[in-house]
Amino acid sequence: MSIFPRISLKPEVTEYLKSVFLNKEVLTAVGHQEAEHRFHKLLSCLSHPPSYTCVRASTHLAPLEEIRQQLAEELRKLMCSSSAEEVSVQILPHPRIADVLILPVEGPRPVKQLGSEVVVGAQCGGAVLRGAHVFAPGILGSPKYMKAGDLVSVFSDLEGKCTRGATSFRGKKVFVGNGVAEMDRSTIFCTDEPARGIGIRMVEPLYRSPSFDGVLPSLAFLQNLPSVVVGHVLGPRPGERILDMCAAPGGKTCHIAALMGDQGEVVALDRIRNKIDRIRQNAQMLHLQSVKAHCFNSTLAVSSDPAQETEGPPFPPESFDRVLLDAPCSGLGQRPNMGSTWSLKEICSYQPLQRKLFHAAVRLLKKGGVLVYSTCTVTLAENEEQVAWALDTFPCLSLVPQEPHIGAEGMPGAGLPPEQLRLLQRFSPELSWEQTETTAPLPCRADSDTIGFFIAKFLKN
Repeated sequence: MSIFPRISLKPEVTEYLKSVFLNKEVLTAVGHQEAEHRFHKLLSCLSHPPSYTCVRASTHLAPLEEIRQQLAEELRKLMCSSSAEEVSVQILPHPRIADVLILPVEGPRPVKQLGSEVVVGAQCGGAVLRGAHVFAPGILGSPKYMKAGDLVSVFSDLEGKCTRGATSFRGKKVFVGNGVAEMDRSTIFCTDEPARGIGIRMVEPLYRSPSFDGVLPSLAFLQNLPSVVVGHVLGPRPGERILDMCAAPGGKTCHIAALMGDQGEVVALDRIRNKIDRIRQNAQMLHLQSVKAHCFNSTLAVSSDPAQETEGPPFPPESFDRVLLDAPCSGLGQRPNMGSTWSLKEICSYQPLQRKLFHAAVRLLKKGGVLVYSTCTVTLAENEEQVAWALDTFPCLSLVPQEPHIGAEGMPGAGLPPEQLRLLQRFSPELSWEQTETTAPLPCRADSDTIGFFIAKFLKN
């Protein structure tokens, strides 16, 4: 159900995406009217949250049903403490993925706007729509005399035009719910140190989903469904040595280690130091010993010395049984995303880096090994075109079937034949947008109402 405007993009980016979704191969396959309809549905669904929250359960530590019951009890206690009404929590196992629990999101709800307005950044507004409170760094503007305890309406700035510290804002904005100020305006904007912690506690969000802050941190991990699917598609086995090339914040790394029963080695690389600390914290929290995280640029991860025996990077060629390349990308599949200020140049800047990473990945993979490439974007250039390029550049690579395959097939437009498109997995929420009503059983809509995401699985022959 559309209640928000379509995602706000620079006109040049909108035109670029339109040329992608109305490319000649798509027009031949589905016709101009259907292609244009899908494109407009994509712009609408990207600004709205999925109709459920996905939780990856730590089934390496406890059975799924036990985690489900513990989670229901913890969330019930949490929600009852902030509501006078008796609260029931619905948590369902995913019908095909054995370590996933899904919780329905209630919304859009009839919430009345108040006179006092707080403006937050688009990223912060998106987090609120998925159950978060408003943290102080995300607040851009507030009433001049706002005090802790004041009831306020929270609006998301669509175009990034609200200046920090504003007392009013007349630009494009969208209402996301009501909350209670936890801080005075002076604490948020007028201190020497940047304010931290919750600035607005949401009490009447437009979309209600549980806040997981501090809830069963070792047993329940918030993760988008396609991101969980990636770990299963990679198919890690106990005793293997696996590389996660762009690993931060470590959700997929830890999932791989859990699927291996924590037996073997999962090497996690990322080029940003504090992100490596986050990976290590996540692994420790999930009681995983097999994760080895290093701060390193993965494009340089292949050693020129084949006899090198060091534990960390760079590594000799053919060092790993499986490689996950969850590549840096334009992120245009993320939901909800009400607005992006990126230029077309920025959107198109990722392809060369992805190809450098691909070169390193293929060299580091053993013969007979598996390489999984994934992104959270919707462009052809970063998805199907990269697959076509990889198959052309590396004759040793071939596409292989994915399990589970719960998304759609690849999108035409990169010259790949139908049999290869069927081996790809593209999560395309626009295909079911406004068709799958939220009254439909949750498991029926979970696989289609996702973020936009792409997965390709290769075998090195």
